[in-house]
Amino acid sequence: MGGGDGVESEETDSEEDEEDEDGDEEDDDDEPALKYERFGGAFQDLLKKDSASALAVSTKFLALGSHSGFVHILDLTGQRIKTFKPHAASVIDVCFDSTAEFIGTASMDGQVFIHSISGTESYTFDMKRPLRSLALEPNFAKRGSRAVVCGGMAGTLVLHEKGWLGHKETLLHLGEGPIWHIRWRGTLIAWANDVGVKIYDTASQTRITYIERQPDSPRPDLFKCTLHWQDDSTLLIAWADIIKVARIRARPRTPTSAATANQPPLLVEITAVFQLDCMIAGVIPLSPVMTDHKHPVPAHTRSPSSSSTVPAPTSLLVLAYSPVDTSFLHEATDDRTLQARKRAERPELRVISRAGEELANDALSVTGFQSWGCNDYVLAEFDQDDTGKTKGYLVLSPKDVIIVRPRDRKDHIAWLVERKRYEEALGQIEIMESEGLETVDAAGIGQRYIEHLIGEGDFTKAAKLFSKVCGQDTKRWEDWIFVFAQKQQLQAAIPYIPTDKPRLGHLVYEMILAHFLANDRQALQRTINEWPKDIYDISAVIVAIHSELERCTPSSSKSTALLTPASPDTVILMECLAELYTANRQPAKALPFFIRLRRPNVFQLIREHNLFTAVQDQALLLVEFDHELMNKHKDTESNERGVAITLLVDHIHSIPIPRVVQQLRSRSRFLFLYLDALFEKDAHLISDFADMLVELYAEYAPAKLIDFLRASSYYNLEAAYKTCTERDLVPEMVFLLGRMGDNKKALYLIIERLGDVNRAIDFAKDQNDDDLWEDLLKYSETRPPFIRGLLENVGAEIDPIRLIRRIKNGLEIPGLKPALIKILHDFNLQISLLEGCQAILHGDSSDLAKRLHRDQSSGFLITSKTLCPICDLPLQESPSTVVLLFLCRHAVHARHVDCCDELPPPPDPVVASVTSGGRSSRGISARIAYTAMVRAKLRQGCPVCNKEGHRT
Repeated sequence: MGGGDGVESEETDSEEDEEDEDGDEEDDDDEPALKYERFGGAFQDLLKKDSASALAVSTKFLALGSHSGFVHILDLTGQRIKTFKPHAASVIDVCFDSTAEFIGTASMDGQVFIHSISGTESYTFDMKRPLRSLALEPNFAKRGSRAVVCGGMAGTLVLHEKGWLGHKETLLHLGEGPIWHIRWRGTLIAWANDVGVKIYDTASQTRITYIERQPDSPRPDLFKCTLHWQDDSTLLIAWADIIKVARIRARPRTPTSAATANQPPLLVEITAVFQLDCMIAGVIPLSPVMTDHKHPVPAHTRSPSSSSTVPAPTSLLVLAYSPVDTSFLHEATDDRTLQARKRAERPELRVISRAGEELANDALSVTGFQSWGCNDYVLAEFDQDDTGKTKGYLVLSPKDVIIVRPRDRKDHIAWLVERKRYEEALGQIEIMESEGLETVDAAGIGQRYIEHLIGEGDFTKAAKLFSKVCGQDTKRWEDWIFVFAQKQQLQAAIPYIPTDKPRLGHLVYEMILAHFLANDRQALQRTINEWPKDIYDISAVIVAIHSELERCTPSSSKSTALLTPASPDTVILMECLAELYTANRQPAKALPFFIRLRRPNVFQLIREHNLFTAVQDQALLLVEFDHELMNKHKDTESNERGVAITLLVDHIHSIPIPRVVQQLRSRSRFLFLYLDALFEKDAHLISDFADMLVELYAEYAPAKLIDFLRASSYYNLEAAYKTCTERDLVPEMVFLLGRMGDNKKALYLIIERLGDVNRAIDFAKDQNDDDLWEDLLKYSETRPPFIRGLLENVGAEIDPIRLIRRIKNGLEIPGLKPALIKILHDFNLQISLLEGCQAILHGDSSDLAKRLHRDQSSGFLITSKTLCPICDLPLQESPSTVVLLFLCRHAVHARHVDCCDELPPPPDPVVASVTSGGRSSRGISARIAYTAMVRAKLRQGCPVCNKEGHRT
């Protein structure tokens, strides 16, 4: 974040020309790549009376060395974990092992101190001369060798390893000046001295390369060398103003010769060298996710595969120092002004591409920066999760530590808001929400955006933001709506105002309806139809619209409101009132408006709200209105009643029939439709209006009159006959004459007026009058078509012989032969049917007789459990009990018959067996004889059947 607590953007010089100022302003519009904050916690308290000299960071802790010889262990939030003083002079270098279990320090007092953070294990080495750097072997805590390499002003690089008898020292290098910096990665140890940078391979125990220091470089003690392992095979070297990138790779395999036999297995090549316009106080590779300062991508949005493999850096983060003190160039001068120390410039953090191009530049606001030199600053990186996703950087000065982090989307949004690019900021928030990421408060940004748009007069665009900005906050919604109302821009906000989730106060919605009432009547109607009715006070809106309707309606037309065509605005207002009254459960008040508006839903309104009593006196108006609607859609047929007639017929208890008939008398057609519908529902309903209905049927539906005359008995026969006579309705006249008893006249009308022999025959059958048949035969004597018709319809009512004898000799009757043949054929068919029926009857009788005989002659099983159906006692109560078995299969005790006292006693079984001499034939004969005597005494048959009404 540019311009934060720890960074200050570069400002343009007031003496530059206008073009340079414009260019700098464009640079200010570029979004910074990094954000800054000061390290908090206990750090500031630690440096009140001391100053920092060294810094090391692990995934868990931060170690701070001071010029007083103290070492402070802090967690990454700034809380102090441990403090100890291993040295008597400045701590020049501090390092952790890769497990962050051990910390090593090197000091100007010549001591190397290694201490366990969580335990008591510690080691101390006295090198006698001031030290400049040290490095612990990787996995120091897990290795038994406990190796450490150190070097300093003595110019020796010494490796200390733990053995059986204590630590042993191995001299790796000496004789090329002080050792300025040491870093150990894997099996490779890199160090810098006055001559250059060398790399030692602990696996092969050989020095694999020498990288020469630039010949024109300033003194190494003034501008330190920085070594940083980017990975296991890439070393970044920064010294003075030069950056070199060294790549270590395996030496290609070649045939072994004397010249190549002693060559190390690894070789180093310099892949990049570039010079900056500043001195370099530190260099660290910058992850790709942190270099896109235009559109930064947070580390947690990378693909899952990147959690174990950090992408190769594409740029470098450089801590730049611009030296203004050039006294080192005039060391032999006697000029005191040239020898005096100058005030230092602010240090800078620069993002440099691999091609040496500067991508970003931020000036750091460091406490007391005027007094610090290049060697007073340290640049370190940390990664709390050790995955690359939470990577950050620390910039150390003697009195300050600044945390540097990559800018994420939240920072990008904040940067956009600072520059009033609110729309882009909200767009970024939407993207983050769609990806399920934790986002920033869109409401606050939206509030500022709305204020900005209102200031520019873009009210429509501002209103579109309401849903995003206000969310479910009803107060915020209402505040903005009232702001728009005060600025006379309510119309711009209305399309975006919610009616649910959230639901605002009723005053807001009533204010909108009042706005529509005054400015847009069609929108008022549309809104009333679409909005829920419980979000505003319906009664208050009704009063307002009613007042407006009265103002628009001339007083002279109020008395004829139902007949006077209404203006478009008046129609809309009446529509609104009808809708509101209905929603307010006042359908009776809405009904006049629906009728006045000629709306089809008036009938639905009447049915839904049971307003039948309210329309008792408006029957004619409803019927006329209904037929008016029908005429608009299609031609109305005479038998089409319509909704109004159906409504009147279905609710005769609420709308009395006489009341409706009285109103419809002036419109006979409507009256006919109403009475006809009543007759179809129940013929008794029109008993008081039967004569009226006869006349209406005769006028509007003559075809239905005969059915009415047959079904009803409430009309006056003479009046009905007169009506039919006036309209010459012969079939109806015939029927009425038959009902009045004048059958001969009726038959005469059929024969003379209709000439329909079949109708005449049906009429004679219906009357069942022999004299009428005689008249019919007499009328038919001189009419051959009637004779033929009678011959074709002879039956039980007409004796064909009687008819044939009446035919005069010589009378020509067309179709006589076929008629006679039909008579003979019909009689022959009747005889065949009779014979067939008789044969079937005889067969069925024979089968039933055989079945009866079989059932009566079959045996009947009686057990000890068989009960008498009269007394419900066992039939075999004792051996002497007499049981009677009838042909109906009922077995009862003999005592239950009427003549039980007259029955002969049963023979003694012992005597019977003695007299029969043991022969079964004589015993059976005795039983038969006894049975005959009992039968002779029985007069009523089976008592069970007599009780059930049968005789057996």
